[in-house]
Amino acid sequence: MNAEDYQSHDAIGLADLVARKQVSETEVLDAALSRLDQVNGTLNAVITVVEDQARAAIAEGLPDGPLRGVPFLIKDLGMLMKGVKTGSGSHLFDWTPPAAVDSALVSAYRKGGLVLFGKTNTPEFGMAATTEPAAKGATLNPWALDRTCGGSSGGSAAAVAAGVSPAAHASDGGGSIRIPASCCGLFGLKPSRGRVSAMPLGDAWNGFACHHAVTRTVRDSAVLLDLSCQSVPGDAYGIAPPASPFLAEVGRDPGKLRIGYVSGGLMSAGIEAPVAKAVEDAARLCESLGHHVEPATIPADFGGMRDAANNLVSASVALMFAREARRRGSPIREDEIEGVAWSIMRQGDALSGEQVMDSFQFLYDFNRILTQTLEQYDVLLMSTLGRLPPPVGELDTVKIDEETYPQALYDFIPNTQPFNVSGAPAMSVPLAWSHDGLPIGVQFVARPRGEAVLFRLAGQLETAQPWIGRRPDERGWVKAG
Repeated sequence: MNAEDYQSHDAIGLADLVARKQVSETEVLDAALSRLDQVNGTLNAVITVVEDQARAAIAEGLPDGPLRGVPFLIKDLGMLMKGVKTGSGSHLFDWTPPAAVDSALVSAYRKGGLVLFGKTNTPEFGMAATTEPAAKGATLNPWALDRTCGGSSGGSAAAVAAGVSPAAHASDGGGSIRIPASCCGLFGLKPSRGRVSAMPLGDAWNGFACHHAVTRTVRDSAVLLDLSCQSVPGDAYGIAPPASPFLAEVGRDPGKLRIGYVSGGLMSAGIEAPVAKAVEDAARLCESLGHHVEPATIPADFGGMRDAANNLVSASVALMFAREARRRGSPIREDEIEGVAWSIMRQGDALSGEQVMDSFQFLYDFNRILTQTLEQYDVLLMSTLGRLPPPVGELDTVKIDEETYPQALYDFIPNTQPFNVSGAPAMSVPLAWSHDGLPIGVQFVARPRGEAVLFRLAGQLETAQPWIGRRPDERGWVKAG
Protein backbone atom coordinates (compact mmCIF):
# COMPACT_ATOMS: atom_id res chain seq x y z
CA MET A 1 0.00 0.00 0.00
CA ASN A 2 1.56 3.28 -1.08
CA ALA A 3 0.78 6.69 0.41
CA GLU A 4 -1.70 7.55 -2.36
CA ASP A 5 -3.68 4.34 -1.91
CA TYR A 6 -3.64 4.92 1.82
CA GLN A 7 -5.08 8.43 1.51
CA SER A 8 -7.90 7.31 -0.75
CA HIS A 9 -9.67 5.50 2.12
CA ASP A 10 -11.31 6.70 5.31
CA ALA A 11 -10.88 4.75 8.56
CA ILE A 12 -13.81 2.40 7.91
CA GLY A 13 -12.50 1.80 4.39
CA LEU A 14 -9.02 0.91 5.66
CA ALA A 15 -10.48 -1.41 8.31
CA ASP A 16 -12.49 -3.17 5.61
CA LEU A 17 -9.34 -3.77 3.54
CA VAL A 18 -7.62 -5.24 6.59
CA ALA A 19 -10.63 -7.40 7.48
CA ARG A 20 -10.75 -8.81 3.93
CA LYS A 21 -6.98 -9.41 4.08
CA GLN A 22 -6.34 -7.22 1.04
CA VAL A 23 -3.70 -5.45 3.07
CA SER A 24 -2.02 -6.18 6.40
CA GLU A 25 -2.02 -4.01 9.49
CA THR A 26 1.73 -3.56 9.09
CA GLU A 27 1.37 -2.40 5.49
CA VAL A 28 -1.21 0.19 6.53
CA LEU A 29 1.04 1.45 9.33
CA ASP A 30 3.97 1.63 6.93
CA ALA A 31 1.87 3.79 4.60
CA ALA A 32 0.92 6.11 7.47
CA LEU A 33 4.56 6.48 8.52
CA SER A 34 5.60 7.08 4.94
CA ARG A 35 3.03 9.83 4.59
CA LEU A 36 4.13 11.31 7.93
CA ASP A 37 7.69 11.43 6.63
CA GLN A 38 6.51 13.25 3.51
CA VAL A 39 4.64 16.08 5.24
CA ASN A 40 5.58 16.47 8.88
CA GLY A 41 8.85 18.27 8.29
CA THR A 42 6.80 21.11 6.86
CA LEU A 43 3.57 20.93 8.87
CA ASN A 44 4.89 20.02 12.35
CA ALA A 45 1.59 18.30 13.11
CA VAL A 46 2.89 15.18 14.90
CA ILE A 47 5.35 15.90 17.71
CA THR A 48 5.84 12.41 19.15
CA VAL A 49 6.09 9.20 17.11
CA VAL A 50 5.73 5.85 18.88
CA GLU A 51 6.46 3.51 15.98
CA ASP A 52 7.87 0.78 18.22
CA GLN A 53 4.75 0.79 20.39
CA ALA A 54 2.53 0.64 17.30
CA ARG A 55 4.45 -2.27 15.78
CA ALA A 56 4.42 -4.11 19.09
CA ALA A 57 0.63 -3.77 19.29
CA ILE A 58 0.29 -5.29 15.82
CA ALA A 59 2.71 -8.11 16.65
CA GLU A 60 0.79 -8.96 19.82
CA GLY A 61 -2.47 -9.17 17.88
CA LEU A 62 -4.99 -6.35 17.63
CA PRO A 63 -8.48 -6.67 19.09
CA ASP A 64 -11.10 -7.57 16.51
CA GLY A 65 -12.80 -4.19 16.70
CA PRO A 66 -14.52 -2.24 13.94
CA LEU A 67 -11.36 -0.22 13.18
CA ARG A 68 -8.77 -2.97 13.48
CA GLY A 69 -5.51 -1.97 11.85
CA VAL A 70 -6.32 1.72 11.30
CA PRO A 71 -3.51 4.16 12.24
CA PHE A 72 -4.62 6.82 14.71
CA LEU A 73 -3.13 9.82 16.50
CA ILE A 74 -3.72 11.17 20.01
CA LYS A 75 -3.70 14.88 20.85
CA ASP A 76 -0.93 15.73 23.33
CA LEU A 77 -3.33 17.24 25.87
CA GLY A 78 -5.66 15.82 28.49
CA MET A 79 -5.18 12.17 27.49
CA LEU A 80 -2.85 9.60 29.02
CA MET A 81 -1.15 7.15 26.68
CA LYS A 82 0.71 4.41 28.53
CA GLY A 83 4.47 4.71 28.17
CA VAL A 84 4.29 8.19 26.60
CA LYS A 85 4.66 11.63 28.19
CA THR A 86 1.91 14.24 27.89
CA GLY A 87 3.50 17.59 27.09
CA SER A 88 0.40 19.82 26.86
CA GLY A 89 2.28 22.17 24.54
CA SER A 90 4.48 23.47 27.35
CA HIS A 91 7.86 22.96 28.98
CA LEU A 92 6.41 23.55 32.44
CA PHE A 93 5.61 19.87 33.01
CA ASP A 94 8.73 18.40 31.43
CA TRP A 95 9.43 16.72 34.76
CA THR A 96 6.40 14.42 34.50
CA PRO A 97 7.19 10.76 33.67
CA PRO A 98 5.58 8.72 30.89
CA ALA A 99 2.02 7.70 31.76
CA ALA A 100 1.63 4.46 33.71
CA VAL A 101 -1.85 3.81 32.33
CA ASP A 102 -4.06 4.69 29.40
CA SER A 103 -6.95 7.08 29.80
CA ALA A 104 -10.34 5.42 29.44
CA LEU A 105 -10.75 6.89 25.95
CA VAL A 106 -7.34 5.66 24.79
CA SER A 107 -8.17 2.22 26.13
CA ALA A 108 -11.47 2.31 24.19
CA TYR A 109 -9.60 3.24 21.02
CA ARG A 110 -7.22 0.33 21.47
CA LYS A 111 -10.12 -2.08 22.05
CA GLY A 112 -11.62 -0.85 18.79
CA GLY A 113 -8.50 -2.07 16.97
CA LEU A 114 -6.88 1.30 16.31
CA VAL A 115 -3.10 1.43 16.00
CA LEU A 116 -1.86 4.43 17.98
CA PHE A 117 1.37 5.69 16.45
CA GLY A 118 1.89 9.26 17.64
CA LYS A 119 0.78 12.39 19.45
CA THR A 120 -0.19 15.68 17.85
CA ASN A 121 0.76 19.28 18.54
CA THR A 122 -1.38 21.58 20.67
CA PRO A 123 -1.10 25.15 21.96
CA GLU A 124 0.14 25.54 25.52
CA PHE A 125 -2.45 23.90 27.81
CA GLY A 126 -5.01 24.15 24.98
CA MET A 127 -5.53 27.85 25.73
CA ALA A 128 -5.65 29.13 22.16
CA ALA A 129 -7.61 28.92 18.92
CA THR A 130 -4.36 28.49 17.01
CA THR A 131 -1.58 25.92 17.37
CA GLU A 132 1.67 27.84 17.70
CA PRO A 133 3.24 26.83 21.03
CA ALA A 134 6.67 28.20 21.86
CA ALA A 135 7.62 24.78 23.20
CA LYS A 136 7.00 22.81 20.00
CA GLY A 137 6.64 25.40 17.23
CA ALA A 138 3.73 26.25 14.98
CA THR A 139 1.69 23.66 13.12
CA LEU A 140 0.92 24.85 9.59
CA ASN A 141 -2.29 24.44 7.61
CA PRO A 142 -1.94 22.05 4.64
CA TRP A 143 -4.41 24.18 2.66
CA ALA A 144 -2.23 27.30 2.99
CA LEU A 145 1.05 27.16 4.86
CA ASP A 146 0.84 30.81 5.86
CA ARG A 147 -2.55 30.35 7.60
CA THR A 148 -3.38 28.88 10.98
CA CYS A 149 -4.63 25.32 11.19
CA GLY A 150 -6.76 26.39 14.15
CA GLY A 151 -6.60 25.11 17.69
CA SER A 152 -6.36 23.69 20.09
CA SER A 153 -6.60 20.39 18.16
CA GLY A 154 -4.59 21.90 15.32
CA GLY A 155 -1.97 19.16 15.12
CA SER A 156 -4.66 16.51 14.79
CA ALA A 157 -6.55 18.48 12.14
CA ALA A 158 -3.45 19.25 10.07
CA ALA A 159 -2.38 15.60 10.19
CA VAL A 160 -5.79 14.36 9.02
CA ALA A 161 -6.09 17.03 6.32
CA ALA A 162 -2.64 16.05 5.03
CA GLY A 163 -3.50 12.34 4.94
CA VAL A 164 -1.24 11.18 7.77
CA SER A 165 -4.18 9.43 9.40
CA PRO A 166 -7.83 9.25 8.33
CA ALA A 167 -8.95 10.49 11.75
CA ALA A 168 -7.37 11.69 14.98
CA HIS A 169 -8.31 12.34 18.57
CA ALA A 170 -9.29 15.92 19.41
CA SER A 171 -10.76 17.80 22.36
CA ASP A 172 -12.94 20.88 22.67
CA GLY A 173 -13.15 23.32 25.60
CA GLY A 174 -14.26 26.40 23.67
CA GLY A 175 -14.35 25.20 20.08
CA SER A 176 -11.14 23.21 19.81
CA ILE A 177 -12.59 20.42 17.66
CA ARG A 178 -14.74 22.66 15.49
CA ILE A 179 -12.21 25.48 14.97
CA PRO A 180 -9.45 23.35 13.39
CA ALA A 181 -12.03 21.25 11.54
CA SER A 182 -13.22 24.44 9.87
CA CYS A 183 -9.70 25.70 9.16
CA CYS A 184 -8.59 22.35 7.68
CA GLY A 185 -11.69 21.24 5.72
CA LEU A 186 -12.69 18.38 8.04
CA PHE A 187 -15.77 17.11 9.82
CA GLY A 188 -15.59 17.88 13.52
CA LEU A 189 -18.28 16.99 16.05
CA LYS A 190 -18.19 18.11 19.67
CA PRO A 191 -20.30 15.62 21.64
CA SER A 192 -22.69 16.40 24.47
CA ARG A 193 -21.23 16.93 27.91
CA GLY A 194 -20.73 13.52 29.52
CA ARG A 195 -20.89 11.54 26.28
CA VAL A 196 -17.17 10.58 26.38
CA SER A 197 -15.26 9.82 29.57
CA ALA A 198 -12.23 11.93 30.47
CA MET A 199 -11.08 9.60 33.25
CA PRO A 200 -8.72 9.39 35.03
CA LEU A 201 -7.81 13.06 34.58
CA GLY A 202 -11.43 14.18 34.83
CA ASP A 203 -13.49 16.84 33.07
CA ALA A 204 -11.47 19.97 32.38
CA TRP A 205 -12.65 23.53 32.87
CA ASN A 206 -15.71 22.69 34.96
CA GLY A 207 -17.16 20.36 32.33
CA PHE A 208 -16.78 22.72 29.36
CA ALA A 209 -14.20 20.47 27.69
CA CYS A 210 -14.96 17.17 26.00
CA HIS A 211 -13.14 14.65 23.81
CA HIS A 212 -13.82 13.13 20.40
CA ALA A 213 -12.13 13.39 16.99
CA VAL A 214 -11.62 15.17 13.69
CA THR A 215 -12.34 13.05 10.62
CA ARG A 216 -12.57 13.18 6.86
CA THR A 217 -15.97 11.45 6.76
CA VAL A 218 -19.12 11.54 8.84
CA ARG A 219 -19.23 7.77 9.25
CA ASP A 220 -15.74 7.71 10.78
CA SER A 221 -16.84 10.23 13.40
CA ALA A 222 -19.89 8.11 14.17
CA VAL A 223 -18.01 4.83 14.59
CA LEU A 224 -15.39 6.51 16.78
CA LEU A 225 -18.12 7.89 19.03
CA ASP A 226 -19.70 4.43 19.20
CA LEU A 227 -16.35 3.11 20.42
CA SER A 228 -15.98 5.72 23.11
CA CYS A 229 -19.43 6.65 24.45
CA GLN A 230 -19.31 4.52 27.58
CA SER A 231 -19.24 6.11 31.03
CA VAL A 232 -16.77 4.78 33.58
CA PRO A 233 -16.85 4.97 37.40
CA GLY A 234 -15.80 8.39 38.63
CA ASP A 235 -17.18 10.40 35.71
CA ALA A 236 -18.59 13.73 36.87
CA TYR A 237 -21.16 13.56 34.09
CA GLY A 238 -22.40 10.51 32.25
CA ILE A 239 -24.75 9.62 29.44
CA ALA A 240 -25.90 6.10 28.64
CA PRO A 241 -24.93 4.85 25.16
CA PRO A 242 -27.65 5.36 22.55
CA ALA A 243 -30.19 2.63 21.87
CA SER A 244 -29.11 2.65 18.23
CA PRO A 245 -25.43 3.01 17.24
CA PHE A 246 -24.45 6.40 15.90
CA LEU A 247 -23.04 4.72 12.80
CA ALA A 248 -26.56 3.49 11.98
CA GLU A 249 -27.77 7.11 11.98
CA VAL A 250 -25.45 8.07 9.12
CA GLY A 251 -27.51 7.61 5.97
CA ARG A 252 -30.79 7.47 7.87
CA ASP A 253 -33.43 9.97 6.68
CA PRO A 254 -33.43 12.92 9.10
CA GLY A 255 -36.98 13.81 8.15
CA LYS A 256 -38.05 17.42 7.76
CA LEU A 257 -36.06 19.35 10.33
CA ARG A 258 -36.91 22.76 11.69
CA ILE A 259 -33.66 24.67 11.43
CA GLY A 260 -33.03 28.02 13.11
CA TYR A 261 -30.65 30.16 11.09
CA VAL A 262 -28.27 32.61 12.83
CA SER A 263 -26.64 34.84 10.24
CA GLY A 264 -23.94 36.58 12.28
CA GLY A 265 -21.66 36.21 15.27
CA LEU A 266 -22.96 35.56 18.75
CA MET A 267 -19.95 37.24 20.36
CA SER A 268 -18.73 39.59 17.64
CA ALA A 269 -20.00 42.55 15.66
CA GLY A 270 -20.22 40.47 12.49
CA ILE A 271 -18.58 37.83 10.32
CA GLU A 272 -16.52 38.09 7.16
CA ALA A 273 -18.31 38.08 3.80
CA PRO A 274 -17.00 34.69 2.57
CA VAL A 275 -18.08 33.08 5.84
CA ALA A 276 -21.49 34.74 5.73
CA LYS A 277 -21.98 33.51 2.17
CA ALA A 278 -21.07 29.96 3.21
CA VAL A 279 -23.76 30.04 5.91
CA GLU A 280 -26.35 31.45 3.49
CA ASP A 281 -25.49 28.76 0.96
CA ALA A 282 -25.81 26.10 3.65
CA ALA A 283 -29.24 27.41 4.60
CA ARG A 284 -30.33 27.18 0.96
CA LEU A 285 -28.89 23.67 0.70
CA CYS A 286 -30.88 22.60 3.75
CA GLU A 287 -34.05 24.07 2.26
CA SER A 288 -33.40 22.21 -0.99
CA LEU A 289 -33.18 18.99 1.03
CA GLY A 290 -36.68 19.58 2.37
CA HIS A 291 -35.94 21.19 5.72
CA HIS A 292 -37.72 24.25 7.08
CA VAL A 293 -35.20 27.05 7.65
CA GLU A 294 -36.09 30.28 9.42
CA PRO A 295 -34.18 33.11 11.11
CA ALA A 296 -33.53 32.45 14.79
CA THR A 297 -32.84 34.85 17.62
CA ILE A 298 -31.28 33.66 20.86
CA PRO A 299 -32.32 36.10 23.63
CA ALA A 300 -29.29 35.42 25.80
CA ASP A 301 -26.50 37.61 27.17
CA PHE A 302 -23.50 36.26 25.28
CA GLY A 303 -21.16 38.94 26.60
CA GLY A 304 -22.06 38.01 30.14
CA MET A 305 -21.68 34.33 29.26
CA ARG A 306 -18.20 34.98 27.92
CA ASP A 307 -17.15 36.76 31.10
CA ALA A 308 -18.67 34.13 33.41
CA ALA A 309 -17.23 31.21 31.46
CA ASN A 310 -13.81 32.80 31.35
CA ASN A 311 -13.97 33.34 35.12
CA LEU A 312 -14.46 29.61 35.61
CA VAL A 313 -11.71 28.73 33.14
CA SER A 314 -9.37 31.24 34.79
CA ALA A 315 -10.09 29.83 38.24
CA SER A 316 -9.40 26.32 36.97
CA VAL A 317 -6.13 27.39 35.33
CA ALA A 318 -5.01 29.28 38.42
CA LEU A 319 -5.62 26.17 40.51
CA MET A 320 -3.54 24.06 38.11
CA PHE A 321 -0.60 26.43 38.43
CA ALA A 322 -1.01 26.78 42.20
CA ARG A 323 -0.79 23.02 42.60
CA GLU A 324 2.35 22.91 40.49
CA ALA A 325 3.84 25.74 42.55
CA ARG A 326 3.12 23.83 45.76
CA ARG A 327 4.64 20.64 44.33
CA ARG A 328 7.93 22.28 43.45
CA GLY A 329 7.99 24.78 46.32
CA SER A 330 8.23 27.96 44.23
CA PRO A 331 5.80 30.22 42.33
CA ILE A 332 5.27 29.98 38.58
CA ARG A 333 7.36 32.66 36.87
CA GLU A 334 6.18 34.78 33.97
CA ASP A 335 9.08 33.60 31.80
CA GLU A 336 8.04 29.94 32.21
CA ILE A 337 4.71 30.14 30.39
CA GLU A 338 3.24 32.02 27.45
CA GLY A 339 1.50 35.37 27.71
CA VAL A 340 -1.98 33.91 27.33
CA ALA A 341 -1.44 31.41 30.13
CA TRP A 342 0.11 34.06 32.37
CA SER A 343 -2.80 36.44 31.78
CA ILE A 344 -5.41 33.75 32.46
CA MET A 345 -3.61 32.66 35.63
CA ARG A 346 -3.53 36.23 36.93
CA GLN A 347 -7.22 36.66 36.20
CA GLY A 348 -7.97 33.49 38.11
CA ASP A 349 -5.82 34.51 41.06
CA ALA A 350 -7.74 37.79 41.33
CA LEU A 351 -11.17 36.15 41.58
CA SER A 352 -12.96 35.73 44.89
CA GLY A 353 -14.96 32.67 45.80
CA GLU A 354 -18.11 34.77 45.57
CA GLN A 355 -17.25 35.80 41.99
CA VAL A 356 -16.66 32.20 40.99
CA MET A 357 -19.97 31.03 42.44
CA ASP A 358 -21.77 34.00 40.90
CA SER A 359 -20.36 32.97 37.53
CA PHE A 360 -21.74 29.45 38.01
CA GLN A 361 -25.17 30.93 38.77
CA PHE A 362 -25.05 33.20 35.75
CA LEU A 363 -24.29 30.24 33.48
CA TYR A 364 -27.14 28.20 34.95
CA ASP A 365 -29.49 31.01 33.92
CA PHE A 366 -27.80 31.39 30.53
CA ASN A 367 -28.11 27.67 29.80
CA ARG A 368 -31.80 27.71 30.63
CA ILE A 369 -32.40 30.46 28.05
CA LEU A 370 -30.24 28.77 25.42
CA THR A 371 -31.94 25.41 25.99
CA GLN A 372 -35.35 27.03 25.64
CA THR A 373 -34.28 28.34 22.24
CA LEU A 374 -32.97 24.92 21.21
CA GLU A 375 -36.34 23.41 22.15
CA GLN A 376 -37.95 25.55 19.42
CA TYR A 377 -35.81 23.94 16.71
CA ASP A 378 -34.34 20.59 15.81
CA VAL A 379 -31.06 22.24 14.83
CA LEU A 380 -29.44 25.67 14.88
CA LEU A 381 -27.36 26.71 11.84
CA MET A 382 -24.60 29.32 11.98
CA SER A 383 -20.96 29.85 11.08
CA THR A 384 -18.28 27.91 12.90
CA LEU A 385 -15.83 30.82 12.71
CA GLY A 386 -16.16 34.54 12.15
CA ARG A 387 -13.44 34.80 9.53
CA LEU A 388 -11.18 32.79 7.27
CA PRO A 389 -8.15 31.19 8.95
CA PRO A 390 -5.89 34.13 9.93
CA PRO A 391 -2.20 34.23 9.10
CA VAL A 392 0.20 32.30 11.33
CA GLY A 393 1.40 34.62 14.09
CA GLU A 394 -1.50 37.06 13.97
CA LEU A 395 -3.05 35.63 17.15
CA ASP A 396 0.31 35.16 18.86
CA THR A 397 -0.05 33.65 22.32
CA VAL A 398 3.50 34.14 23.58
CA LYS A 399 3.27 37.92 23.94
CA ILE A 400 -0.23 39.39 23.99
CA ASP A 401 -1.86 42.78 24.34
CA GLU A 402 -4.40 42.15 27.08
CA GLU A 403 -6.54 45.02 25.79
CA THR A 404 -6.88 43.88 22.18
CA TYR A 405 -6.29 40.11 22.20
CA PRO A 406 -9.66 38.99 23.67
CA GLN A 407 -11.78 40.74 21.05
CA ALA A 408 -9.47 39.67 18.23
CA LEU A 409 -9.93 36.10 19.48
CA TYR A 410 -13.72 36.34 19.59
CA ASP A 411 -13.85 37.96 16.15
CA PHE A 412 -12.25 34.70 14.99
CA ILE A 413 -14.36 32.33 17.14
CA PRO A 414 -17.68 34.10 17.91
CA ASN A 415 -19.93 31.03 17.83
CA THR A 416 -18.28 28.05 19.48
CA GLN A 417 -17.88 28.65 23.22
CA PRO A 418 -21.62 28.95 24.07
CA PHE A 419 -22.15 25.29 23.27
CA ASN A 420 -19.31 24.17 25.52
CA VAL A 421 -21.02 26.09 28.28
CA SER A 422 -24.43 24.57 27.51
CA GLY A 423 -23.09 21.07 26.88
CA ALA A 424 -25.05 20.75 23.62
CA PRO A 425 -23.56 18.77 20.72
CA ALA A 426 -22.30 20.82 17.79
CA MET A 427 -20.57 19.99 14.54
CA SER A 428 -18.53 21.86 11.94
CA VAL A 429 -19.26 20.60 8.44
CA PRO A 430 -16.86 21.42 5.55
CA LEU A 431 -19.42 22.78 3.11
CA ALA A 432 -17.53 25.68 1.56
CA TRP A 433 -14.17 26.97 0.36
CA SER A 434 -13.18 30.57 -0.31
CA HIS A 435 -12.28 31.77 -3.80
CA ASP A 436 -8.60 31.27 -2.94
CA GLY A 437 -9.11 27.75 -1.61
CA LEU A 438 -9.41 28.16 2.16
CA PRO A 439 -11.88 25.82 3.89
CA ILE A 440 -14.98 27.25 5.60
CA GLY A 441 -16.91 25.18 8.12
CA VAL A 442 -20.60 25.62 8.84
CA GLN A 443 -21.81 24.83 12.35
CA PHE A 444 -24.95 22.92 13.31
CA VAL A 445 -26.10 22.59 16.93
CA ALA A 446 -28.65 20.16 18.36
CA ARG A 447 -30.32 19.83 21.74
CA PRO A 448 -28.28 18.21 24.50
CA ARG A 449 -27.81 14.48 23.75
CA GLY A 450 -28.94 15.11 20.17
CA GLU A 451 -25.94 13.64 18.34
CA ALA A 452 -28.18 11.24 16.39
CA VAL A 453 -29.97 14.17 14.72
CA LEU A 454 -26.63 15.73 13.80
CA PHE A 455 -25.28 12.50 12.31
CA ARG A 456 -28.42 12.05 10.19
CA LEU A 457 -28.20 15.61 8.90
CA ALA A 458 -24.44 15.42 8.37
CA GLY A 459 -24.79 12.23 6.36
CA GLN A 460 -27.41 13.89 4.18
CA LEU A 461 -25.22 16.96 3.65
CA GLU A 462 -22.19 14.80 2.84
CA THR A 463 -24.19 12.97 0.18
CA ALA A 464 -25.63 16.16 -1.29
CA GLN A 465 -22.37 18.10 -1.33
CA PRO A 466 -19.42 15.67 -0.95
CA TRP A 467 -16.12 17.01 0.31
CA ILE A 468 -13.99 13.84 0.58
CA GLY A 469 -12.46 14.41 -2.85
CA ARG A 470 -11.09 17.85 -2.00
CA ARG A 471 -7.44 17.83 -0.97
CA PRO A 472 -4.85 20.52 -0.27
CA ASP A 473 -2.50 21.57 -3.06
CA GLU A 474 0.80 19.94 -2.09
CA ARG A 475 2.95 21.34 -4.87
CA GLY A 476 6.17 22.74 -3.55
CA TRP A 477 6.17 21.47 -0.01
CA VAL A 478 5.61 17.69 0.15
CA LYS A 479 8.76 15.60 0.46
CA ALA A 480 9.14 13.02 -2.31
CA GLY A 481 8.21 9.48 -1.27
